[in-house]
Amino acid sequence: MKQYFSLVLKGLALGTANVIPGVSGGTIALITGIFERLIDAIKSFDITALKLLLRGKVQSFIKYTDLKFLVAVFAGVVIAIITIARLFDYFFEHYPVYIWAYFFGLILASVFFVGKTITRWSWSVIMFLLVGTGVALVMTYLNPATENSNFFYLMICGVVAVCSMILPGLSGSFVLILMGNYQLVMIDAVNNARLDILFPIVLGAILGLIGFSHFLSWVFKSYRNQTIALLTGFIFGSLGILWPWKSETYIKDDLGNLIYKHGEPVISGYQRYFPELISTEVLVALLLMIIGVISIWVMEQTAKATGE
Repeated sequence: MKQYFSLVLKGLALGTANVIPGVSGGTIALITGIFERLIDAIKSFDITALKLLLRGKVQSFIKYTDLKFLVAVFAGVVIAIITIARLFDYFFEHYPVYIWAYFFGLILASVFFVGKTITRWSWSVIMFLLVGTGVALVMTYLNPATENSNFFYLMICGVVAVCSMILPGLSGSFVLILMGNYQLVMIDAVNNARLDILFPIVLGAILGLIGFSHFLSWVFKSYRNQTIALLTGFIFGSLGILWPWKSETYIKDDLGNLIYKHGEPVISGYQRYFPELISTEVLVALLLMIIGVISIWVMEQTAKATGE
């Protein structure tokens, strides 16, 4: 029970990360030591698993798919998404700098803790590190698309977002922002239980998760150091998304008027700036960054202690 409770807590951390634009659940999975097991468990849902289930070999099916592990982790993920979505909606509205500062520290520390797992450096490893950083930086400054509630577009959002969610350094929530559907999916649909939106998203997520996990598992096992370097680059490059001091820029029509969706102006991007060096806000933000760094250290130590 202690082990499964630990897995639920790690699932809570994964789910919380996936709600925040710019924070990757895959990063948390890597730090807490369950990344490879998670990918292997997801990709085990194949023809063999289906045959075991159809033949009534339930215990063999559970063991083959590592189902107890998956149930524990995803229970935590679901709990986090349902509860944290409401909580962070409040924090982002009232204390945006502080919550961004905490996650900036969290991801900054992740660069070190993930990068240190590279066992051998080579030119190819360095190249993948630079490529990952470059891709994440480019994504930081892309302009979001407009909102689209088409069934098949929502399925595509589910596929792309879930692949990003399990890739360390790439945020599924931020991808939803770029695709124009973050507000619709993570805020409106989750908080109001809109099944017309959630169903195609979940369907796309399941299909994408099973398919992508096979590829990711093969790459991770065949080119471990290069893959970790690429993911470390993704994480480092994503820091620009999380920079606490930024102001929103909004989409306007040809007459210069703001365009609204769901009663809120549509964000087109962010204008980043440096704050005044000495102020209460900066001191509190720096403290929260340090707490974010400590949080990652605690996660890693917990992963070692539980043997995950």
